[in-house]
Amino acid sequence: MSVETLEKRSTSRKLAPRYRVLLHNDDFNPMEYVVQVLMTTVPSLTQPQAVSIMMEAHHSGIALVITCAQEHAEFYCETLKNHGLTSTIEPDE
Repeated sequence: MSVETLEKRSTSRKLAPRYRVLLHNDDFNPMEYVVQVLMTTVPSLTQPQAVSIMMEAHHSGIALVITCAQEHAEFYCETLKNHGLTSTIEPDE
């Protein structure tokens, strides 16, 4: 078997780059509201997960909401912002 054949076999489809959706703490929104918005924005989140994310942002200033494809990350980030929350995305290194 030639080296060329081996290289072709080991070349796999590259995964789309993933992005982290981050929630920043704010002093304006009630905690219950933040939890509600997280759960409606990211349907895969359970209430305990949303509470945990909210508390992490509250105590640390920032929390990871979800890591996903860029298009989804941008959508989640914009939706959180539209509900008055502060959110950013960054590449998942």
